[in-house]
Amino acid sequence: MNLQKLREFIDSTWERSILPALIDYVRIPCKSPLFEPDWAARGHMQRAARLMADWSRTLQLRGAHIEVRELPGRTPLLLVDVPGEIDDSVLLYGHMDKQPEFTGWLPGLGPWEPVLRDGRLYGRGSADDGYALFSSLAAIAALRAQGIALPRCVVLIEASEESGSIDLPAHLEALGNALGSPSLVVCLDAESGNYGQLWCTTSLRGNLVGTLRVRVLSEGVHSGMATGIAPSPFRIVQSLLARLEDPSSGEAMLGELRVTIPPDRRTQIEAAAAVLGSSVAGKLPWVHGARAVTDDPAELLANNTWRATVAITGAEGLPTLASAGNVLLPELAFKLSLRLPPTCDASRAAAAVKRALETGPPYGAQVSFETAAATAGWNAPPFAPWLDAAIQAASQEIFGRAAVHVGCGGTIPFMAMLGERFPQTQFLITGVLGPHANAHGPNEFLHLEYARQITACTAAVLAAHAARHGRDEAAVSAGGGRAGSG
Repeated sequence: MNLQKLREFIDSTWERSILPALIDYVRIPCKSPLFEPDWAARGHMQRAARLMADWSRTLQLRGAHIEVRELPGRTPLLLVDVPGEIDDSVLLYGHMDKQPEFTGWLPGLGPWEPVLRDGRLYGRGSADDGYALFSSLAAIAALRAQGIALPRCVVLIEASEESGSIDLPAHLEALGNALGSPSLVVCLDAESGNYGQLWCTTSLRGNLVGTLRVRVLSEGVHSGMATGIAPSPFRIVQSLLARLEDPSSGEAMLGELRVTIPPDRRTQIEAAAAVLGSSVAGKLPWVHGARAVTDDPAELLANNTWRATVAITGAEGLPTLASAGNVLLPELAFKLSLRLPPTCDASRAAAAVKRALETGPPYGAQVSFETAAATAGWNAPPFAPWLDAAIQAASQEIFGRAAVHVGCGGTIPFMAMLGERFPQTQFLITGVLGPHANAHGPNEFLHLEYARQITACTAAVLAAHAARHGRDEAAVSAGGGRAGSG
C-alpha cells in the first residue's frame, strides 16, 4: 500500500464528494424513533437512507450491491455489500439516526443548518454518526484504487441506534446468514481522547433508561397551606435517588450496578490517563468555578468507562419559572439515564433499580419506575497480535504517535449483539467524538482533518487484515493444513 497515494485519494474524496453529501445529510432532521414517533410519516429517515445509498453508488465500486431494506413498522437499514477477492469478510458499522435538537447552540449554529468553521462541520449527526458510511466506503475505494485484494466488505448502517437499536434485531433476523461470519468488525461510532492519534475502544457501558414518577397529592395546593403537612414530591425524589447513588460521591449503592474492573482494563486506563492528564476533565465545557469529581484522571476515566452513573435527562410537572406560582406540586416525573458497567447484567440491573425505587416509598407516596430500555454493555475480546500490530502501525503512519486503548462511556448496542453472535471476531472500534465535539448536545461538530485521518487508519487496518489473510493462505499451502484464526 502506497501511503501517500492513499492519503491523496482519501483527501480528494472527502473534499469533492463526502463533504457536500454530509452537508446535505446534516440538513435532514432524521431523529431516532424514540424522539420522533411519527418518523415514518415525516419521511426524514427515508430521505437520509436514500441520500446515503445514492452517494454509495457514485463510488462505482465494482460488483457492489446497495440496498435500503424495509420492514413493516421498522426504521430502514442500508446495506452495502462489496464483494472481495479474498475468502473472508469484514463488517463495517454505523448509523444514520440522530439525537434531538437540544438547546444552547451558539449564535450562527444550529442542529439542522450545517456550518463550516475552522476546519469543523457543525450540525446534528455530522460526527454521530453520519460520517461513518462515507468514511468506510472511502477507505475501501482507496484500497481498490491501488489494486489491493480485499475480503468481502459489508457496510451496515442502521437507523435506530440512538433508541437502543430497537429495530436492528428484526433486520438481523430478516437477513439470516447474509452477513456471513466476519473475522473483523469495524465501528466508527466511538470517542477519541484527542485529535492527535488513533483511539481504540475496548469496552462500552450499557444504558438503563426509565421514568421515575412520584405522586403525593391529587392536585396542586397553595404552598402556604400545604408545606409542613405534605412532603414535596421533589424531596421524595431526592430520597429515592439516594438509594441508587451516594449524593456526595456518586458511588453506586446497589450491588447489581457494580463490577470489578479487569486488570487489563485498569492498565489501559492508567496508560490513557498518562496521555490525557488534565484534559480528561478539561474536554468538558465547565462553568467558571466548577470542577470534576476528582483531580485524578485515572479515576475519572474509571468512573466514565467502568462504573455506573445516574443522570436526570428530562422532567415533567415542573412549571417554567415565569408560570410558577406558590403551589406545592402534586406530582413529578423524571427521566433517568443510568450508564451501566460493561459487564453488568442489564436486565438484573433494571429489576434491582425498579425494586429499590418502588419498595417502601417515603410517606406512602405513589412511586413508579417504568423501564424504557435496558441495553447491555460490552467488553471486547483481546486483540489478536496481527490487529494490535496493525492498529499501532496505522496510528504511527498517519499521526506519528502510538494508538491508545481505553473504554468508552457510551453505548453501542450492536457491539454486544455481535459479540454474542460472533465470539471469535476481532473488533476495531474508533471514532471522531473527541474533545468538545459534543454529540447529543449543542454545537456538535465533525473535525474534518481527523475524520480524514480516521478514514486512512481504517484503510490501513483493512489492508493489514487482507495481508494477514494472504500470509495464512501461504502457510496453509506450505504446511498442507489449515491456518489458525488468531
